[in-house]
Amino acid sequence: MKVVVPVKRVLDYNVKPRVKADGTGVDLANVKMSMNPFDEIAVEEAIRLKDKGVTEIVVVSIGEQKSQETLRTALAMGADRAILIVTEERIEPLGVAKLLKAIVDEEKPDLVILGKQAIDDDNNQTGQMLAGLLGVGQATFASKVELAADSVTVTREVDGGSETETLKLPAIITTDLRLNEPRYASLPNIMKAKSKPMAQKTAADYGVDVAPRLTTLKVVEPGKRTAGIKVADVDELVMKLHAMGIAK
Repeated sequence: MKVVVPVKRVLDYNVKPRVKADGTGVDLANVKMSMNPFDEIAVEEAIRLKDKGVTEIVVVSIGEQKSQETLRTALAMGADRAILIVTEERIEPLGVAKLLKAIVDEEKPDLVILGKQAIDDDNNQTGQMLAGLLGVGQATFASKVELAADSVTVTREVDGGSETETLKLPAIITTDLRLNEPRYASLPNIMKAKSKPMAQKTAADYGVDVAPRLTTLKVVEPGKRTAGIKVADVDELVMKLHAMGIAK
């Protein structure tokens, strides 16, 4: 059983983003980059499923050559091989989904596990688009995954609780934070990862149109928060809410 895990190189979650002076985007020069945390959870889950029938884990990334570092991290965690689609351009979620579909068509995995969203743009749509393009079942926000021979049962977070769904394989799963806690790669495994196979491709190799459909008008930092107000009791709180026009 084969599992494909797409991973994305993003600004490290401990780094405070800085908006470029011209407002065209976030300044990524000389800042720490890491694997998207939700994707790291997806890699960890794929590794844990090796005890339940998974025989090969293929990690995939789309981006500049430095994305090799992200893929090597996934290989050090336990993935078997990697595919990097090299591009210097920013690929929009629909383009990413189309490229992933091309890889799925080629690799024919039983399962694709990916993060529910990347922390740089928080779009939360690539997994859903991929499932739509492939015409297979999907379970988003997975907090528990149970794999069987020809199906997968997923417990997922919903408003007010959780629900459980069983999908026929092949299927798409996107991960939630509650699914697991990713492992740290040991030094021996980091060394072993250097010799694991990593193929390099381009979007043209798959014949996929990744032309942008969206235009970013301007990127600005969020407004600064003002100091809070302490109130003595509920009556004073209600009075202030009335005064602010929030409550009537």
